[in-house]
Amino acid sequence: MKKEVKKEEYAIVLDFLPTGDPLKNITNPVIYSIGTNYFTLLLLSPKPGVKVDVFEEVYIGDGPRPKIKSILKRLSLNDLTLIARENLEKAIYMILEKKEQEFVNFFNTAGPLNIRVHTLQLLPNIGKKVLENILEEREKEPFKSYKDIEERVKGIKDVKKILYERILKELSGEEKTKLFTI
Repeated sequence: MKKEVKKEEYAIVLDFLPTGDPLKNITNPVIYSIGTNYFTLLLLSPKPGVKVDVFEEVYIGDGPRPKIKSILKRLSLNDLTLIARENLEKAIYMILEKKEQEFVNFFNTAGPLNIRVHTLQLLPNIGKKVLENILEEREKEPFKSYKDIEERVKGIKDVKKILYERILKELSGEEKTKLFTI
């Protein structure tokens, strides 16, 4: 059985350096970006003469790419420029907003990781009591939105912040178990 290759289809521009990145000895135009499916940090090469805006979503999939010539490499959090790092939070929140139903569905379907730990407990600020509240509430009726989770689950105030903090931990390499990144 062939293993499914997880790839990004789209990326959000975090920083565009039309003259290259002198700090990394790059002389060609480059784009620092984050993938919208798995939050992969990527260095992209734009097509000649192409201009992109920060927070613009660009196609990086297998088909013809209107603005991107190639994906140069995968990056770590430390590889990002200062501007890219400053724009990271807003970009992650944009993805969380756009894919709200996917993340709400995660709350509706996540199961135990092993005998002692539930997958939801890997999220910041979700201990045994909050976990019990989530499981009870989703049993009654699946969650419909972030707001629905926040209103029905005692102990959760800001779902997007919880998800953002988890994604950031995964991107920084602090977490071995990956929930949202690859």
